[in-house]
Amino acid sequence: MDRREFLKATALGAMALALPRSLQAAAVGAADSRPNIIFILSDDVGLGNLTCYGSDQFNTPQLDALAKSGIRFEQCYSTPLCGPSRSQLLTGRYPFRTGMISNQSGGVLRPENEIMIPTVLKQAGYVTASIGKWNQLPLQPGDWGFDEYLRFAGSGKYWRSQDPTYIRNGQQQDLPEGKYLPDVMHEFLVDFMTRHRNQPFYVHYPMSHIHGPIMRTHDSTPDSTDFYRDNVAYMDKLVGELVAELERLKLCDHTLVVFVGDNGTATGFDERATVNGGKRFSGRKGTMLEGGSRVPLIASWAGTTPAGKVSTDLIDFSDFFATLADLARATLPQSVTIDGRSFAPQLQGRPGSSREWVYVELNGEWYVRSARWKLNSAGELFDMKDAPFAEKAVPADTTDGEPIAAKQRLQAVLDQLNPAAGKQAAPGRRPGVRLRRRKRRTAAYQLLTR
Repeated sequence: MDRREFLKATALGAMALALPRSLQAAAVGAADSRPNIIFILSDDVGLGNLTCYGSDQFNTPQLDALAKSGIRFEQCYSTPLCGPSRSQLLTGRYPFRTGMISNQSGGVLRPENEIMIPTVLKQAGYVTASIGKWNQLPLQPGDWGFDEYLRFAGSGKYWRSQDPTYIRNGQQQDLPEGKYLPDVMHEFLVDFMTRHRNQPFYVHYPMSHIHGPIMRTHDSTPDSTDFYRDNVAYMDKLVGELVAELERLKLCDHTLVVFVGDNGTATGFDERATVNGGKRFSGRKGTMLEGGSRVPLIASWAGTTPAGKVSTDLIDFSDFFATLADLARATLPQSVTIDGRSFAPQLQGRPGSSREWVYVELNGEWYVRSARWKLNSAGELFDMKDAPFAEKAVPADTTDGEPIAAKQRLQAVLDQLNPAAGKQAAPGRRPGVRLRRRKRRTAAYQLLTR
């Protein structure tokens, strides 16, 4: 820092200290280069639902524009089901570490043994909010470090006919007849951003869209015959309205907007989520195939992220914790193992250090995947050259040196992680106990339609 910069910084600091406490945050925020963070977590949105990923049947101009203004990641991997994916991104820890290996095991998460992103960012001076779905996670968002929150019960809530109430900062609120809950959430978001525009803020925004039941939207015409398409369009519209509000508040240059899917497209809709002239993905939500976990990820920070870039870096859901902490210049917790690694450098236009593998786990099954190969918990190796459309099993007796070496590398990763020794039992169930086929199918259906 030269003498002029030093004097300027000293003067700004003195001015801030001379202000009333209510105005000090504004002065600090004006000189703060750390971004606001808005993390949009869409529900059951796979690659095939977005035009910028090649969707054949849907039109998402606002998300396409967001991708053009920032980075579109082609290989981001979630847990293939709502609850565990949310736990992983908020804690930065794999399911076998937290014990949240399924939608039913969220009760094992407690603030005394897990730390979520808002707690770490609050310690770095951020004000925090959660807006939307929380049902598979225990307690209230406020118990995990969120200063403010709006949450609804269950998944896929839109209208009063589904649930007449929602919770705002611990208080039950009435959802008026004819009021669309996603609009209520958007209004809460805009109000939060407006009130805190002069200090760094973090918003966790788990949307209703496009989880079932698929109902009419506020924009659906009386003669609409495709509510699913309407819901994709409304989700896209909300993203556009958010960006417009950031422009109105003059916050675009100071805000990182992240859009990501929590898992792949749900059963019953995956047939429509085709890309590039009718190509279908291998698998869907709830499966340990590519279409269950490979999700859209778009990140845009005007003036900072390289505009229009497409990245093939491997990203897994544990990485968001470390990345957001890095951007906020927050200190990672030392009391727990954080599995993620920061890709903040890539968001800032620097090379960074890309992953060599990602890890995916659900309900006692897991796999580790490199750019080319995938090894699952049954010891089966797959050639992912044609992914996400096909996964070719490698014969166990192959003599080809390349897959043999790949299996050895990936097995070494699994040996180091050792997920079987982690918290694999859901509450009330012994590790390794599986449901009989009929019951398992019923349980899977319930998970997919919750």
